[in-house]
Amino acid sequence: MSRPAELASDSPPRWSELSATGRRVLLDLLVHGPRSRIRIAERLGLSRASLTRVARELVDSGLILPGDMLASASRGRPAEELHLRPQAAHFVGVKVTAERVYAVVTDLAATVVDELSIALDSPTETNVVGAVVDATRTLMARHANVSALGVGLAADVLRRTGEPLVASSPLLGWSAPVPLARLLTDLVGLPVTIANDVHALTAAHHWFGSGVNHRSVVVYGVGAGIGCGVVIDDELVQGAHGRSGRVGHTRVGRTGRECSNGHTDCVHSFVSMPAIEANAGVAPGEYALALDRARAAEGRERDAFAAAAYALGTAVAETVDLLDPELVSLMGEGLDMLDVDPAAFEEGLVAHLEQVPRSDVRLDRPPFAFGLYARGAAATAIREVLSA
Repeated sequence: MSRPAELASDSPPRWSELSATGRRVLLDLLVHGPRSRIRIAERLGLSRASLTRVARELVDSGLILPGDMLASASRGRPAEELHLRPQAAHFVGVKVTAERVYAVVTDLAATVVDELSIALDSPTETNVVGAVVDATRTLMARHANVSALGVGLAADVLRRTGEPLVASSPLLGWSAPVPLARLLTDLVGLPVTIANDVHALTAAHHWFGSGVNHRSVVVYGVGAGIGCGVVIDDELVQGAHGRSGRVGHTRVGRTGRECSNGHTDCVHSFVSMPAIEANAGVAPGEYALALDRARAAEGRERDAFAAAAYALGTAVAETVDLLDPELVSLMGEGLDMLDVDPAAFEEGLVAHLEQVPRSDVRLDRPPFAFGLYARGAAATAIREVLSA
């Protein structure tokens, strides 16, 4: 007998008991919203009998609710909608920076329902693990049905042996491999997913942002650094070693600050908040001052933002030339160059497109808040649960 829809359990769903077809139906509702049984069956290639069986499984698990009866365009029985039950499960998502750990709780539909942040004295492995554990335990005490934890950080996340390892993170000062997922699982008692932060942002954008309904999407994340995430044929591309999305050393043909590889003419020389600070001649951490000056007058500060815009346009063009995506989304807290000098971005883009008309390049710049990185980490945990 199905449990009443209004009752909530303090325990997360038993994901391991969910059938593969049940996961597919749940994913369809998660990404596309309430749908009639007939429409879901058609999309997923299921018989009505199979869908009825799966719908009963999902209702019994508390993951979906049967909804309103829809008037049918033809005579016969009206179609019944199925609705996701978002409160059936919660997920913790964490974004790690060199200064703070940002954590959120989302429901099954990736809607943020709570958040907090914890300052780091320094981004050592011990401090990061401790802060993530403290944040997760605090949020688990506030919310029932926590199914998994997702962590995003600016790092290479390698999966050569099956266990994800944080191989390196220059922004955190980590160079030796860290088995972060295993360390956290042992301490919080939840399944843990570790992801590059821009990959996590891309995964969430593909399912829950303007990337939905697009089979190929590229997301650029610009802030303390620059990276990109790629979706091809509805799959997030992580690469053979978790290193996909490296775009920073494309040569731009201008001169800026020296990057870690000794270049002064690559994307890293221009496109990041620290690079803009250096090229603008302000002290580290004075990005806001550089931006104010660039908006007010011509000069070195404005040149720094114009060069960053041109370099970003170059990087986007190289990605379009290589992948020909349906959509390129520009996200992050460091995109003010697009407002300061949008013409410079267009100049860099058009100059580096290879036999691609500018009209064929679809760009968008979705609303951005820093918490989206943590939400993205939670989304990777949701994806992991549904693909297990």
